Amino acid sequence: MSIPRLKSYLTIFASVLVLGQAVTAQAAELPDFTQLVEEASPAVVNISTTQKLPERKVSSQQMPDLEGLPPMLREFFERGMPPQTRPPRGDRQREAQSLGSGFIISPDGYVLTNNHVIADADEIIVRLADRSELKAKVVGTDPRSDVALLKVEGKDLPVLKLGKSQDLKAGQWVVAIGSPFGFDHTVTQGIVSAIGRSLPNENYVPFIQTDVPINPGNSGGPLFNLAGEVVGINSQIYTRSGGFMGVSFAIPIDVAMDVSNQLKAGGKVSRGWLGVVIQEVNKDLAESFGLDKPAGALVAQIQDDGPAAKGGLQVGDVILTMNDQPIVMSADLPHLVGALKAGAKANLEVIRDGKRKNVELTVGAIPEEGKELDALANKSGVERSSNRLGVAVVELSDEQKKAFDLKSGVVIKEVLEGPAALIGLQPGDVITHLNNQAIGSAKEFTEIAKALPKNRSVSMRVLRQGRASFITFKLAE
Repeated sequence: MSIPRLKSYLTIFASVLVLGQAVTAQAAELPDFTQLVEEASPAVVNISTTQKLPERKVSSQQMPDLEGLPPMLREFFERGMPPQTRPPRGDRQREAQSLGSGFIISPDGYVLTNNHVIADADEIIVRLADRSELKAKVVGTDPRSDVALLKVEGKDLPVLKLGKSQDLKAGQWVVAIGSPFGFDHTVTQGIVSAIGRSLPNENYVPFIQTDVPINPGNSGGPLFNLAGEVVGINSQIYTRSGGFMGVSFAIPIDVAMDVSNQLKAGGKVSRGWLGVVIQEVNKDLAESFGLDKPAGALVAQIQDDGPAAKGGLQVGDVILTMNDQPIVMSADLPHLVGALKAGAKANLEVIRDGKRKNVELTVGAIPEEGKELDALANKSGVERSSNRLGVAVVELSDEQKKAFDLKSGVVIKEVLEGPAALIGLQPGDVITHLNNQAIGSAKEFTEIAKALPKNRSVSMRVLRQGRASFITFKLAE
């Protein structure tokens, strides 16, 4: 063999050796979940529920006459009929069944799961890893966080170790154990994709986002870190198909245990409340309020006699921090406020009239049901005032001010061609602020509109059907 060819073979062999060592090293770095699963599985349970449903009333025109047929023939015809047209048999009751997961947090039988797993259930069965079944009773539920606390009769039951979800970081390995599609103790793994996620209509939970495969039946099951500690409760998935698509959400265990402890102590959950309606600060709003970049929570509406009103917070304030915690997205604020108890102090740093200001107030307790402002009574007002925005406005009547708890503002009577039509304003909308200035009268509105700058973002506070929000627009040259 020639020397050059030998050198070539040696080079190839060395490359293969290095590649093999790299693959071996990479495999050694991958986590082994065997011990975690063996230790944790006994405390993970399957939860099945039964809900009794009222009988459907079926008209005689829809129901074929099968009376008098032999039983086997009758059964044959019934199987081929839609459920809603099958004739009733005696007092047979319809039932709805569902499956989910949960886990034991105390040796005497307290179990955590999702509220939506057991909602409206007439019977709840908890099946343990040894396939024994126990009836469970509901200690308490909290729909706002989607957490439910159950109790089964038992002693010396296996329990899970609880971790701290606040220590989680994006990129860390996590493991889920649950019962997707009824397959008990299914193990899936992935990483933390993000923390502190906000979902629509879920204002009080800073969700953990993962790429752990979660499917129907996983709900209520535990999410573990590599130390075998529970860091979350698997709750929701983002899907277009009904199955897993790479985006899953878990309730932080810190939040779940706070809810659990309150449910155990008093059967209900108390959360902090400011009594404000907030909205996101986008680029145009940031420019109109003199902010360097979009950040914070813009106060669009304040509940009369609520904690925010009593503490001096004002409509148009942009909340940047609360108790030194930054408010990057507006959804960060409900998470922080909800974690406080009624009576706690909240120090807010706000932008008001372009200047930073500190507002200290006392947090209240969130009402059982939100108080909504009454819809606007569209009544005739005083003399109309037209303006360069393309709207005809009138001043609010005393009745309208009382209904909306407003001291001033104007109501749109007619939308003409112009900027107002382009930004979607409608007759009946109430305008309370324009270009960061409160509107006291129709004349004042016209004067402020006349002096609006061109080619710069201008903010306007609009009240529509009791809901206030800030919108922005630009006037062309």
